Amino acid sequence: MNHPNETRQQRLTRNVAELLQELRVAQAGVQILFGFLLAVSFTDAYQRGTDFQQGVHLVTVLFAVAAVALLTAPAAWHRIMFRRGHREEIVRTSNRFAVAGLACLAAAMVGTVLLIVNVVLGGWLSVVLTALVAIGFALLWFILPIWARNRRGRRDQADHGDGHDGTPRASSRELP
Repeated sequence: MNHPNETRQQRLTRNVAELLQELRVAQAGVQILFGFLLAVSFTDAYQRGTDFQQGVHLVTVLFAVAAVALLTAPAAWHRIMFRRGHREEIVRTSNRFAVAGLACLAAAMVGTVLLIVNVVLGGWLSVVLTALVAIGFALLWFILPIWARNRRGRRDQADHGDGHDGTPRASSRELP
């Protein structure tokens, strides 16, 4: 949400703060998942797992590692570029990192579900349940938000044809 009396610099500062706050939520989840996945590899049950299960585990760990790297990168970018006048670049790049990190986190969660369900139920049921989980993540994290954003953009454009304050509509490259 844009604040009407907010300067560009204030908006960028708010965007950075909001992004870093949102990432704190995701980072905690991915770090817990990563710890679980690491611990699993040192159990006797893991050693008795099939090649498929160990392969799924390895790929899932790699997605979790990628998620950790991508979801923590914005904090590193912010810290290294702090007070250098690069907030717009930090927000734009960090947003991309965050979306890619969420995609990797979703893949790690789906992989974890596949691993657990395969151990417990095995066979085709593990594939079906995992596919449902993957569809759920895709819908909730990506498809529905993109659909809502596009729907709102079309509605705003039809209602106003420009920004709410009479200024021309912001390009897709500009910040929220």
